[in-house]
Amino acid sequence: MDSKKVLIIEDEKSISDIIKFNLNKEGFDVDTAYDGKTGLDKALSGSPDLILLDVMLPVMDGFAVCKKVRESSTVPILMLTAKEEEVDKVLGLELGADDYITKPFGMRELIARIKANIRRIDLVESFQNAPSNIQDFGTLAIDLNRYEVRKNGIALELTIREFELLKYLAERENRVFSREQLLEEVWGYEYYGDIRTVDVTVRRLREKLEDDPGNPAFIMTKRGIGYYFRRP
Repeated sequence: MDSKKVLIIEDEKSISDIIKFNLNKEGFDVDTAYDGKTGLDKALSGSPDLILLDVMLPVMDGFAVCKKVRESSTVPILMLTAKEEEVDKVLGLELGADDYITKPFGMRELIARIKANIRRIDLVESFQNAPSNIQDFGTLAIDLNRYEVRKNGIALELTIREFELLKYLAERENRVFSREQLLEEVWGYEYYGDIRTVDVTVRRLREKLEDDPGNPAFIMTKRGIGYYFRRP
């Protein structure tokens, strides 16, 4: 099996070097960039399997890089944020990042996060030739096996995380799940982020699925409890 490629976009070379060293030991192929513009070019031309993206970068910041990457790619993006800047975490998720980790971080936790997101890629690839298992929800069709979603016959570009959240809810119609439950079940490992992670992902899903995101037909809110999927 070919080694997975991680692109590190981090302007502090000492941090980048230690991450690269540890990822190389784990068998990853690692490329690096020390400013946002170079990182974006490598992200778009080098086909990485995961991008580790710092927020504070010269030339082009991490938010701008994330936004540009998401215009053409669903590659997992793990953002590095300053511990005190909660707004950075939420904004990164709103722009399409799959995950974030705060500085300073433990190398073990970082590698665990990277491996968890890489495993999702392998899972999706293993299902590409699987038989279809299409669930029809009117204007929305979800192929639960092939990680494909169509609205009015048009394929939607969802990140793996967005699809997994949609799949989890759609397979359990009308069951209400708290944000904490969804973090545990969908994110798949002990998650130290706050529950706004779920809110942001739901908001992004609604923007892609719903005719009117402010008046959703599929992903519903149970006030004070959480979210559930409803067949229109």
